[in-house]
Amino acid sequence: MDAQNPAAITMREANAADVARVVELIMLGAAKQTRTAAEIAEEARHSSYRAAFEAIHASKATTLLVAELEGKVVGTLQVTLTPGLVHRGRTRARLESVHVDPARRSGGIGAAMVGYAIDFARRRGAGLVELTSDKAREAAHRFYLRLGFRQTHEGFKLEL
Repeated sequence: MDAQNPAAITMREANAADVARVVELIMLGAAKQTRTAAEIAEEARHSSYRAAFEAIHASKATTLLVAELEGKVVGTLQVTLTPGLVHRGRTRARLESVHVDPARRSGGIGAAMVGYAIDFARRRGAGLVELTSDKAREAAHRFYLRLGFRQTHEGFKLEL
């Protein structure tokens, strides 16, 4: 299979066996990642991630997806559907933790993943797809703009 061919990418719902790899991808994609590969692999096996996966998996509103290429998980993202009263009750789909293996970037994987997630959300009745991205991830911002997303809001967080 050709890594540059988006048709070679398979999208599927993540399962428990994928948890450590998904966490590795998230950590590798962090804007300020400073850990070694061994440290990331060790952290990814922490039991808290398995518990978080079980909560995601049990949710009717949230789906964790992975992208596979040549039988290996090379990307991940999470889709959460939220009903609302805005725009006559339009459901929103929120994409979170969109990460592609850094060694596989710029090969169409991210675009295929986001395209799949948009179709996934549309099939489930969403009328809007939104996402946030760390301010430091400027290349990711350019990527989302190329895919047709617009920067319409300023985001805020409060750590608890």
